[in-house]
Amino acid sequence: MCGIAGIFHLETAKPVDPYRVRVMLDVMPHRGPDGSGIWTAPGVGLGHLRLSIIDLGGGAQPMLTEDDSLAVTFNGEIYNFAEVRAELEAKGHVFRTHSDTEVILHGYRQWGEACVERFHGMFAFALFDARAQSLWLVRDRLGVKPLHYAQLSDGSLIFGSELKSLLAHPLLRRAPDLAAVEDFMAYGYVPDDACMVAGVRKLGAGETLRLVRGRPVPQPQRYWDVSFAERSKAKPEALEEELIDLMRQAVRSRMVADVPLGAFLSGGVDSSSVVALMAEASSQAIKTCTIGFDVASLDETAYADRIARRFATDHRAKIVSPDDYGLIDTLAFHFDEPFADASALPTYRVCELAREKVTVALSGDGADEAFAGYRRHRFQMQGERVRALIPSSLRQPLFGSLGRWYPKADWAPRPLRAKSTLLELAGEGGEAYAASVSVTPHALRQRLFSQDMRSRLGAYRAEDRYIRAMAQAPARDPLDRAQYADIRIWLPGDILTKTDRMSMAVSLEAREPLLDHRLVEFAARLPVTQRIRGNSGKYLMKKAMEPYLPQDILYRPKMGFVTPISSWFRGALVGEATAIAGGSALAKTGWFDTKMLGKVAADHKSGIADHGRLLWQLLMLDKALGRLFGL
Repeated sequence: MCGIAGIFHLETAKPVDPYRVRVMLDVMPHRGPDGSGIWTAPGVGLGHLRLSIIDLGGGAQPMLTEDDSLAVTFNGEIYNFAEVRAELEAKGHVFRTHSDTEVILHGYRQWGEACVERFHGMFAFALFDARAQSLWLVRDRLGVKPLHYAQLSDGSLIFGSELKSLLAHPLLRRAPDLAAVEDFMAYGYVPDDACMVAGVRKLGAGETLRLVRGRPVPQPQRYWDVSFAERSKAKPEALEEELIDLMRQAVRSRMVADVPLGAFLSGGVDSSSVVALMAEASSQAIKTCTIGFDVASLDETAYADRIARRFATDHRAKIVSPDDYGLIDTLAFHFDEPFADASALPTYRVCELAREKVTVALSGDGADEAFAGYRRHRFQMQGERVRALIPSSLRQPLFGSLGRWYPKADWAPRPLRAKSTLLELAGEGGEAYAASVSVTPHALRQRLFSQDMRSRLGAYRAEDRYIRAMAQAPARDPLDRAQYADIRIWLPGDILTKTDRMSMAVSLEAREPLLDHRLVEFAARLPVTQRIRGNSGKYLMKKAMEPYLPQDILYRPKMGFVTPISSWFRGALVGEATAIAGGSALAKTGWFDTKMLGKVAADHKSGIADHGRLLWQLLMLDKALGRLFGL
C-alpha cells in the first residue's frame, strides 16, 4: 500500500522538475512512511511513497526494467503475483526482486494491456512505456485503490492517489464544480465520476486510460464489469461449497505479507467470517481488534469477544465515546472532498487501534453489496413486487395521494406506514431506489439551494446517475439492478473511499477479501432466493458459514457503526450549526438560501425536527470548501 503521483507531458517531451513531483508526494506522507522515490525522463516524472508490505528490501519504486524502457509506480497489492510470476518465468522472464511490482513490468512486456486481466488484487498504477511514448493509468476492478488526474495549461497531465497531491501543483486551477455539490448533497459523498474541483477526474473502477504523446486524451476504457445477466443452475449444497472455496481462496491470498497482519472484528457476519477463515489458514493466533462504545445500545464488543474466544485470536478492544467529534478536522484533511458518512469516525479509531500491532488488516467490506445485505435491497425487491401488481396509471393516484397525506394512512400494512415508502411505490423502480440511497431528498435540496444555484444546476439531478446505472445494468431482476448500481456507485464512492482514507491516515493497509472479483462474479450469478430469503439478506453466505459461526451471530440484526450526531448539534457542536447559516464558508458561496440554513439549525436545536444528518453534511461541506478553495 502506497501513494503515487506523477506528471506526463502530452504534446512535447518537456523536462519534468523532480521538485514538483516531490511536492505532490509530500502532502500525503501517511500513505508511505517507509520510503519514497522519484524518477524522471524527458516528458515524464513518476513519484512513489512506500508502505513496505512485500519484499521489504527489494521493492523500491518507481521500478524500471533492466533496459529502462518501462517504468512503473504502483499502489496496492497483486495477490496472485507468485502464480503470474511463475508463468512469466516459464516464458523466459528473469526477475530481480521478489515484489509484486515487478510482475506488472514483465506482465506488460509479455501481454501488453491485457496483463491487467491476469492481476487479482487492489491496485492503481501508472506505467510509462518509453518506446511507445505512452503513460498507462490503471485502477482495480472494484475501485479499492483511488487514482485522480487532471490536465493542466502547460500541456501536462498530472495524477495522484489523493486529490491533495494534485492540489499541490501550482497550475491546477481551483474552481468548484457545482454538479458535484448537488451530488454530495444527495449522496453524502462525491461519486467517482465527479469531483468537487472542476477539471479533476477520478479513474473509474475497472478502468484504464492510455495516454500517447502527441494524441488527444481519450476516454477511459473499462476492462471489467460485473454481470448479473446469468443465473447459476447448481444445487444449493453445491453453491455453498463453491462459495466457501472462493472465500477461503480470497482470504488466504490476502494473508501473504512480510509484516504483521491481523483483522478488524466487529462481531458481525462479515468480519466474523473473515476471521474464521483466517484462523483456519493460520497456525498462529490471528491478531484481531474491535472498537466498542460506552453506550450499551451501540456496543458490539460482546459479540466480537465471543468470536475471538471461539477462534482463539489475539484480541484487543478499545472503548471510545461516541462523542468523537474532535476528529472533524482530521476527516476533512484526509478526505479532501466532503464526506458525510459519520461511520468514518469509528473507522478511523479501529484503524488506529489495529496499527498499534499490525501493518495489514483484513476487513469484511463488500459482502453487503455482493450478496444483498442491506435492508434497502429487501425493501426494493418488495416494492417492485407491489409495483408489478398495480398499473402505473393507478399507482400514482393511490400511493402518491397516500404519501402526500401521510401520516393518516394508519390502516395500511406496517411496511407501507412511511411517507417515503408510499411515494416510492407511486413511481418507477429506478426512481424509488435512487430516492432510497439519497441522504437528502431532492425536494429538500431544492429548498436549501438558492435561486441562483438552482438556475445554474438547471435540469441536473444527482438521482439520475442511479437511474441510468440501473437501466443499463447487465441484469435480469430488479434486485440485480439495485446491486449493480451499488457496486458501480456506492461501493467505490462511499465504502471503499472511507476504508482507504481512514486506513491510510494511520499508514495501515486494509484488505477486503470479500471483494475478490471472482467472489463478486459468483454472487452476481446467484438466484435471487439465494441472496434474499424472507427478511434475511446474504442468505447463501450465512448458510455456508453455519458450520463456522453461531446462529445468533449469523442471524442477529445488522448494527454497524453509529454516531450520535443529532445530539452533537444540540450540545457541543451547536455553535457549528448556528455558524453554517452565518459566517461560514458555506454561507459565502451563494449556493444556499441562508434563511433556510438558519431555519434548519434553529429547528434542530429546538427539537422541532431532527436535522442532525443534514447538519453533519453541511458541516463537512463547509470544512472541505475551506481546504479546497480557501473560503
